[in-house]
Amino acid sequence: MKNTVLRSTVIAAAVAAMLGGSAFAGPVHKDADSKLPNFVVILTDDQSWVGTSLQIIPEDTRTRSDYFRTANIERLGAMGMRFTQGYSPAASCCPTRRSIQTGQTPARHEYHKDRENWTTTYLRQLNITRMLKAANSRYQTAHFGKWDHRYDEVSPHQQGYGFSDGYTGNRTGGSKGSGGPAASPDPKRIDTITDQALHFIDRQYASDTPFYLQLSHYAVHLDIFYNQSTLEKFQKVAPGRKHNMPEFAAMTGDMDASIGRILDKLVKLDLMKNTYVFFLSDNGGRTTIPKAPTRKAPRNAPLRDGKHSFYEGGIRVPFIVAGPSVKPGSVCTLPVTGLDILPTLADLTDYKEPLPSNIDGGSMRAVLHNEGKGMIQRANPFLVFHQAVDRTAISAIRLGDFKLVKTWKKDRLELFDLSKDISEANDLSRQNPMQTEKLHSLLSDFLKQVGAETRRTKKK
Repeated sequence: MKNTVLRSTVIAAAVAAMLGGSAFAGPVHKDADSKLPNFVVILTDDQSWVGTSLQIIPEDTRTRSDYFRTANIERLGAMGMRFTQGYSPAASCCPTRRSIQTGQTPARHEYHKDRENWTTTYLRQLNITRMLKAANSRYQTAHFGKWDHRYDEVSPHQQGYGFSDGYTGNRTGGSKGSGGPAASPDPKRIDTITDQALHFIDRQYASDTPFYLQLSHYAVHLDIFYNQSTLEKFQKVAPGRKHNMPEFAAMTGDMDASIGRILDKLVKLDLMKNTYVFFLSDNGGRTTIPKAPTRKAPRNAPLRDGKHSFYEGGIRVPFIVAGPSVKPGSVCTLPVTGLDILPTLADLTDYKEPLPSNIDGGSMRAVLHNEGKGMIQRANPFLVFHQAVDRTAISAIRLGDFKLVKTWKKDRLELFDLSKDISEANDLSRQNPMQTEKLHSLLSDFLKQVGAETRRTKKK
């Protein structure tokens, strides 16, 4: 623990020194206090809650990788606030990506009973780009990297993005079966999409234009591609108990380098004083990696299970926010989710209209500006996770410290107290039937209210 505290202190000091004495000091392009805020959202793919070298819970060494090295993600954590209970909206790629755009749980759209006809609504309802343009028409928006909207192939342009690299998916960045693990001159298109992002930032800076930039990495989704020089570094590092594959570590390291380039650009242009950076993954990490050496511990430990599961390993993800009035090196223990991004941006830009009642996220602004303390007001006091249609029907609901997981096919209910059992090893449903029934009733009522499908229907 002493080493962890020392390392965090050194990183925080280095960041402060680099920025001129505080994490957001230094001259600013024109008048920062009167300028609209900029936003950068960095979304990684399949990155485990413990898939970085940033220790998510400062006093718990289990909450970081025992092999990967991600100095720039540590740097971002030192610049801002890490959330110990960050959640993706879903346990898989596509539904999370749609949900971030709308602030809505996938139960309302991706797993809706009338999913095909929902597309028309998706093309006109409030989302990040439409909200920002309504807040101020000068906002410029860009999305680079993995878009992945699947069945209806709605493009970034259709959703209001002024700049993008078009409709992209797993195949664009080297998906399963594309040849990895292997060295590549542009692994997972990391350099390409980062260059696009940097050019976009430069253009907006030159024109003094407020912007929203989403950089959605293809890494660390399979297949595995990396720079040969990065691999050689990790081949010299002692393997860990849960992470021990040099090729996967190299891919993670290359993606981390991209994050460093983005931070360097924002610092160089003195934009951090007026820019919020959000970092999260689209879902939890995989439980197994092809061709990886035998491990001595589960890949997502101390969390249970992984991607596609609604146990914590599938939906709890690294989550960091840095920006104006966010205390450097702060830690927040409140549950937050990718659904909260849109309402937070609306709050920070003083969007004048009331948000639609069907938005499930809430603004993090008060918490970000109060050292992680306070509350996040959402339409409902609980978080719901749900999938069905072309996936096994599973749901989960989180209220306070309690979480209920429902497997529909088996009609199985499991209850966990996450404050005491982060690994979800102890099912309390029989010991606490009243709490189980309370959460089950809330979950059932919500899914009925939003018209969610609760079966695997194999729709296209």
